[in-house]
Amino acid sequence: MIATSRTRRATLKTRTRTQRAAAKIRRAGQGTLATHCIAAGLGVREARTVASSLRKNAAKANVTGTPGTSYTHGRARQCTRYTPAEVAAIAVIYRPRKAAYKTAAAKLALAA
Repeated sequence: MIATSRTRRATLKTRTRTQRAAAKIRRAGQGTLATHCIAAGLGVREARTVASSLRKNAAKANVTGTPGTSYTHGRARQCTRYTPAEVAAIAVIYRPRKAAYKTAAAKLALAA
């Protein structure tokens, strides 16, 4: 495959993933922390890392979220969904070190 085509496809894939996550949050009014992180522009792997840190800070912010069930690849797992306002409250407490995580935290804090 030509390098420029590979770059274009990767860019399109990233943009699609971000837009789908944002649309899912808009439709339902809430989403998992990983979905909020993906909507903020992080990749899946980075979103899981940031979501884990945000989950720890949720207790500090006294944010509980709404319990739910997440269906992925034929499995049903328990999850907690948060509104954008709740995620913003958690993101204010979150202190990332990595530059990409800092920009994502800023987007999450402004999402409300």
